[in-house]
Amino acid sequence: MPEKTPLTDIITARIAQQGRITFADFMASCLYEPGLGYYTSPGRKVGAEGDFYTSITVHAAFGRVIGREIAQMWRSMGTPTGFTLVECGAGNGRLACDIMDYLAEQETLMYEGLRLVLVEKEPSLESAQHEMLAAHSDRLTWLSPDEFSSGSFTFSGCLYSNELIDALPVHRVVMTSEGLRELYVTCTDGELAEDIGEPSTPEIEAYLKRVDVELHVGQQAEVNLNAPQWLAAAAKSLERGYILTIDYGYTAAELYTPRRKLGTLLCYYRHQTEENPYIRLGLQDITTHVDFTTLMKCGEELGLQNVWFGEQYRFLLSAGIVEEIEEIERSARADEEKLRLRLTLKKLIMPEGGMGDTFRVLIQSRGVTSPKLLCQRRIGG
Repeated sequence: MPEKTPLTDIITARIAQQGRITFADFMASCLYEPGLGYYTSPGRKVGAEGDFYTSITVHAAFGRVIGREIAQMWRSMGTPTGFTLVECGAGNGRLACDIMDYLAEQETLMYEGLRLVLVEKEPSLESAQHEMLAAHSDRLTWLSPDEFSSGSFTFSGCLYSNELIDALPVHRVVMTSEGLRELYVTCTDGELAEDIGEPSTPEIEAYLKRVDVELHVGQQAEVNLNAPQWLAAAAKSLERGYILTIDYGYTAAELYTPRRKLGTLLCYYRHQTEENPYIRLGLQDITTHVDFTTLMKCGEELGLQNVWFGEQYRFLLSAGIVEEIEEIERSARADEEKLRLRLTLKKLIMPEGGMGDTFRVLIQSRGVTSPKLLCQRRIGG
């Protein structure tokens, strides 16, 4: 018997009233229903006490390396007196804190004119972010997602996100012998169930056509229409500078390969993966892998330049993780502590069994002539 939650009754009642809903609407409720969704309810989501780990929770070196790259972005823009950092989906503020700490310590001239804007959907996180970023509170402001996407907010600098796109609600589709169909969520005998029907919007087929993907009969997949919408809002707000996206995903050719017959949708609950999204509504995370080809193609349509795309380990090695490890080695820490930290940092860069090649990094720019970034350096020279 599926574990029911208060959100189960709400979604069931919604379906009874209006009929079947798209999986995107179902996923949006599970993750973002006010007060009851996974990301909009109290409780620790990441780390040992949560449901999953992220690169942020491994070690502060992750944020420090991003700080190194952001400082290089500032230099590539001519060291402007004002520079705005925007983080979308900032969580408890840990990543922003690691980046700001690095810039305050190592890039004092840049830090003087630095402003940090956190775009956050869950208002209750603001107090946690304020506490985490207390040392930088005079530079800190908040925006709601609605304010961010309204078009009234503009900036020059860098907008970054870490594991944001994978949590945006997706449509689920399946190719049948009659053509592309969408998987809907309905209710049968009081239980949530799936139903197949015509696509809810022509945007779904247009999305797959843009990335030149044709699914095989029987193949299921996810289509993230929210990702290009988010990127459009980000691009509209960016007057000059960079958009840095870190997430787990693939190019469209890799993502929609026939061997992924059931797509990439997964749920996380207490560090265990779960394939059934219709249980523990609001208590388990629901994610899908990111289609980076769409982000790159849509970026070009929005006037952005694709500066760099590759695996996280390549980004970290080129942008300064080795220097961070060397700093640890030169420190006064005990040898046992140094060894523990070295093993910890391996999780971020190991191509197999770690986060090194599961995660990808995409950097896009606007209004910067011939960007020269750290990640563009060849590894080893």
